[in-house]
Amino acid sequence: MKKSKILFTSIVSLLSFGVASSAYASQKIVDEISSKLSVKYTIVDNQAGEHGVDCAILGADWASCFKATISLNNDGEAINDKDWAIYFSSIRMILAVDNDQFKITHLTGDLHKIEPTEKFTGFPAKASIDIPIIGEYWQLSESDVIPRWYVTSTDATPKVISNTELDDFVSLTGEQWKRTPDDHNILMTTVNRFERNADIKPLDKKAMRGQIIPTPVKLTLAEKDIQLGKNGIHLQLKGLNDASLAVLNQQFNNLKIPLTDKGYKIVANIDATKFKNGVSGAYQLNIGDKQATITAFDERGIFYGVESILSLIPVNENPTIAMLKVEDYPRFDYRGIMLDTGRNFKTKQAVLRLLDQMASYKLNKFHFHLSDDEGWRIEIPGLPELTEVGSKRCHDLSENKCLLPQLGSGPDSDNLGSGYFSRDDYIEIVKYAKDRFIEVIPEIDMPAHARAAIVSMEARYQRLMQEGKQAEANEFRLVDPSDNSNTTTVQFYDRKSYLNPCLDSSKRFVDKVITEIAKMHNQAGQPLTVWHFGGDEAKNIRLGPGYQDIHAKEAGKGLIDQSIEDLPWAKSQACQTLVKQGTIKDIKHLPSYFAIEASKIVKNHGINHMQAWQDGVKYAESAKDFAVDKVTVNFWDTLYWGGFDSASEWTNKGYQIVISNPDYVYLDFPYEVNTLEPGYYWATRFNDERKIFSFAPNNLPQNAETSVDRDGNPFNAKGTLDWSGSYGLSAQLWSEIVRTDNQMEYMIYPRLIAVAERAWHQADWEIAYQKDREFSKGTTHYVDQNQLLKDWTLFANLVGQRELSKLDLAKIAYRLPTPGAKIENGKLIANIVYPGLAIEYSTNQGESWQRYKGPVAINNVEHVLVRSVSPNQKRTSRAVGLKM
Repeated sequence: MKKSKILFTSIVSLLSFGVASSAYASQKIVDEISSKLSVKYTIVDNQAGEHGVDCAILGADWASCFKATISLNNDGEAINDKDWAIYFSSIRMILAVDNDQFKITHLTGDLHKIEPTEKFTGFPAKASIDIPIIGEYWQLSESDVIPRWYVTSTDATPKVISNTELDDFVSLTGEQWKRTPDDHNILMTTVNRFERNADIKPLDKKAMRGQIIPTPVKLTLAEKDIQLGKNGIHLQLKGLNDASLAVLNQQFNNLKIPLTDKGYKIVANIDATKFKNGVSGAYQLNIGDKQATITAFDERGIFYGVESILSLIPVNENPTIAMLKVEDYPRFDYRGIMLDTGRNFKTKQAVLRLLDQMASYKLNKFHFHLSDDEGWRIEIPGLPELTEVGSKRCHDLSENKCLLPQLGSGPDSDNLGSGYFSRDDYIEIVKYAKDRFIEVIPEIDMPAHARAAIVSMEARYQRLMQEGKQAEANEFRLVDPSDNSNTTTVQFYDRKSYLNPCLDSSKRFVDKVITEIAKMHNQAGQPLTVWHFGGDEAKNIRLGPGYQDIHAKEAGKGLIDQSIEDLPWAKSQACQTLVKQGTIKDIKHLPSYFAIEASKIVKNHGINHMQAWQDGVKYAESAKDFAVDKVTVNFWDTLYWGGFDSASEWTNKGYQIVISNPDYVYLDFPYEVNTLEPGYYWATRFNDERKIFSFAPNNLPQNAETSVDRDGNPFNAKGTLDWSGSYGLSAQLWSEIVRTDNQMEYMIYPRLIAVAERAWHQADWEIAYQKDREFSKGTTHYVDQNQLLKDWTLFANLVGQRELSKLDLAKIAYRLPTPGAKIENGKLIANIVYPGLAIEYSTNQGESWQRYKGPVAINNVEHVLVRSVSPNQKRTSRAVGLKM
């Protein structure tokens, strides 16, 4: 007996030792590769189809593909083990690999995996191995290559390959910034930037005196200025609630303007009879010698009147304001921004800072995108898996405890790939917005872009089934287990990205989420009056116009076996039943059917206004199909692909339309055409402040005269339908590659100021819509270009000489523009898009910098660097160079 016990113990010990030894060996591999291997990603040819690659036979959308090389350099001893895999995010599908030692597998979304094949001979010591690849579309920016590649091995803890922590392992040179040979965009170099800025003249303080951003409807200046002095101001705002008064008090304190009973009086009252056409936020302001008087249509008007006074006060100067009279009201009822926290999370502090700036610039709608495939971001009492599983990303192939890594979040949950707003956080945000007269419009995106919710509810289902609670397990299940449809989303997810619209459990889920979020709004004192349904991109991209069946012969499209492709939910028995019953016409109508069903739930909650992305309701006949009285759509067609006319279709169907065009007001797009500027560019190559400022949101065809299409070419635009006008204007910040709060603020500011200007103020150079009038850059001349330039010059000077200092004061990590510069007759000449912003130059490769004050002789150097400096001297722009 003793012998048997000893033998058993010995066997267990040996097995345990074997497991431990295996885990140790696996971890050793991971540690070696993560620390000794470095990645270099080189974009070789963005026009591979023009240079001999058959992109169509590879199945590339629109037969467009690129070549790149992944180089793996081993800085240590040889690594011969095959028990490893490298995981990485790629927003472009990998179509082919030209090194038989490796294979690359697509997992889900943007997550890919590199593994060794049987032919793998190891990573030689002090040597590099190249893995040539072909990918779909193109990679025109360094930000297209996502950071945090990580390595795993059996039983080991994954680790990020150290040199991929940041996105500086990318090489993109030469003409690779061009999408096609006919790409006529202008690459922004120091010289090209100088030419673009050349018509912006610096203005003195007198020329900017008394100017308010956003521009009032009517402003009359007097000659005298008011010195606020040491006594500061005395606010007497009759009719304004205490919480909003506290916000204004804090804004004056931030500007170091004291609040005293002896200060310059700002007196306000509400008198709606003074306004012929009552518009919420309207006000009259009279800044006189003894006091400033605000007469407002409503409480909001008092707040905006004081914001106009605050706009006049400079930072760190003798505080003065001009005597003036203003009559003002907002152009649009809806003036907003959409912030995506689903793809990458944003902290509560960053959201509150955004709300502060929205208030300063009189923006009033915060469209809060709280869910997507990559993350669920709000706590819902009773559904803990939504945050316990759906808000986290980590390396868990089973996805029982988290979502798989996406968008550079890496193997761990210690970054903003993960995160959520607690119930208390959300209530605080809504209350904070309410105090600033900002309405929070929550969006839970469905039926597509719902993977985080679906995975979470599957985790809930499994838990409750294990507990023997079958009915409870099915209560909020979002997938039909019979559905084995083969479908691919725009972001390369499978059918588990689509909430099933044919299940009663899906409707119960919607009802539960609305119930809980409505309670939060009530507790914050801002009852939920608008519900954003989402609704976008519920389709199979493989059935899109850029693909064709492999047996077809039409040129310019990707060849795939479309016989195995399905529409979303095509094989769901629950959805097939609805078709057979005649509840829906066919499967492709399901997204709009579900939008209508959701509107009934919304209505049952006492909410009479629903919002959606336009494609989410495209199969409804009109806004009257919905249970709610008002349906608003975010319109996001690109103008040059017909959006200048298709917008009218929505207003003619009874929808309120919020102009949200990607080619003008998507803030996740680059500021300029330059490989170092981050951003997506599927709709346009750049959206800078000047382009946004020049946007005419209420006459979409007009923009063809002032801008170009994605390839830098002029386009024609003619509205052929009746147009009843926009309900509003909204900027959008999608966050696929916006991974931190600082990156968020870089992309939003100062562009948001230009959005606010166009949302509040209709400029004189904006032309009234006229059906059948055609516009085109260079061939029509309806727009008063001289007035547009005059307005832009004033705006640019105000931003450079006043507004950026205020962003500094608010600790906003805004983008500092890179200067334009050239060498002329041996002298450096430089300019900047925002006159008044300091420029520095270096003649010793950045070792020291000198302030640029005007043309300066440059002698005996090969390269000159230039950069801009923030008004508070604490930050600089990217340094850019030019050769002598």
